[in-house]
Amino acid sequence: MKKTVFTQIEGGNGFYGVLGVLGAIILIGLGAVYQMEHNGHHVTGMTNQIVWGMPHVFAIFLIVAASGALNVASIGSVFGKKFYKPLAPLSGLLAITLLLGGLTVLVLDLGRPDRLIVAMTHFNTKSIFTWNILLYNGFLGLVVVYLWTMMEKRMNRYTPLAGFLAFVWRLILTTGTGSIFGFLVARQGYDAAIMAPMFIVMSFSFGLAFFMLVLMATYKWTERPLGDVVLNRLAKLLGIFIAGAFYFVAVQHLTNLYATEHHGVEAFIMRDGGIYTTLFWFGFVVLGTLAPLALIFAPATARNRSALALAAALVIVGGFALVYVIVIGGQAYPLSIFPGYEVISSFEGAVNSEAYAYSPSLRETLLGFMGVAMTLAITTVAFKALRFLPEDLGDEMVDPHAK
Repeated sequence: MKKTVFTQIEGGNGFYGVLGVLGAIILIGLGAVYQMEHNGHHVTGMTNQIVWGMPHVFAIFLIVAASGALNVASIGSVFGKKFYKPLAPLSGLLAITLLLGGLTVLVLDLGRPDRLIVAMTHFNTKSIFTWNILLYNGFLGLVVVYLWTMMEKRMNRYTPLAGFLAFVWRLILTTGTGSIFGFLVARQGYDAAIMAPMFIVMSFSFGLAFFMLVLMATYKWTERPLGDVVLNRLAKLLGIFIAGAFYFVAVQHLTNLYATEHHGVEAFIMRDGGIYTTLFWFGFVVLGTLAPLALIFAPATARNRSALALAAALVIVGGFALVYVIVIGGQAYPLSIFPGYEVISSFEGAVNSEAYAYSPSLRETLLGFMGVAMTLAITTVAFKALRFLPEDLGDEMVDPHAK
């Protein structure tokens, strides 16, 4: 592999046009936030039973993807694979911007954002949410230091250590995110120790898919060489992560089917859940797993760039569907208030009751897309301000044996 030269992107109409579109989405999202804060959360689709709505789906997806986006850098620094080192700065940048986008959505959905000060100054060490605040801030700090060691020549000797610490921290962070659900024993849709490792493997898939889309779009936009060697290597890695995520999801549900106490929630998700069943089977299994695997490994599409971009996009769509099923579907299945007894009520204990119905409002969805736009806007500005992108990722540059 030849020496990699990193450069900034140029300004111009394209740069400001992209920022203008993303800025407009952010402003629309802020308008939705104002409506929810001014009128109260009753204008959303959330209820006293469905307290985590569409913004939480976006936030959790972005936070999980942030951990996975760092995987490319980790492979280069921690596992010594030189092929991935030119991609490491972009990997670290996306880890930061995805996390910032997710946390922005999370904070603006609190109803009282000023209450965040309480969470920052009063720590309940028994709460997984408290630990996650520490994990998020620690992750941001470690990745910033990691990027510094990569981009400052005199600090390069510390890159392996910084990469190792960031790698371990991101595993702990994603474990904490998955444990939010694993520790909620009152919810039969959650309450599973496998949630932690499942979220880790999900992060590999979501983060790499997002990384590939940003990489392909940026190099197309800036007209920089991007060879097939890089894309094919990343695509095969994505295929492995897709299969891994599907395996853990399958194990979770098969384990629940073995336990009689979880038969009800499994029937709800797998067969009787309406939109949740559709999103699980068609959204995650078909669109998010089988279709991308076919596009990546089928001989007819394996080296087609449009097919690889579609595969990465479908992974994101399927991942979003899975997170929706986990977050919203887990709340839509009623609490077991009196285990072993049938509850006759139009409110508690009835799957189809109005209390457990949820339809995302436009305001919630706009807030979620604002987080995505925030991620892309910060990334675009960073491309202009600092040297994150290799000037050339053509086959001759990354593979000395390329023909």
